[in-house]
Amino acid sequence: MKPTDIMEFFGELDAGIFADKLGSELSNLAMAVVEHGRAGKLTIEIGIKQIGHHHQVNVIHKMTATRPTLRGKKTEEDVTETPMHVGKGGKLTVFPEEQMDLLPKQPKSTYERNPQ
Repeated sequence: MKPTDIMEFFGELDAGIFADKLGSELSNLAMAVVEHGRAGKLTIEIGIKQIGHHHQVNVIHKMTATRPTLRGKKTEEDVTETPMHVGKGGKLTVFPEEQMDLLPKQPKSTYERNPQ
């Protein structure tokens, strides 16, 4: 049984946009901390709610950044959701572990089997 791959998980949240926003926010926070000489904070909150009675859940991801400013601080919050499948052992993925083949293989035509 393999647990959720955390790098893959963060890469799948909001189709990869969450990871991009996280990287950008970390850079902005670091610049503000260096520029103003005071600490900042970045908080990531993950919530999970079941969708119906299926092995699917909505992952609610919230990022809150508090950056120092010249005379105080600025706080920004970003909240999005990503539907995910729950596999064996609770592994979270965007696609189910055992997904049906959407494009089944077609038998070769007579010409392809016996080219002349």
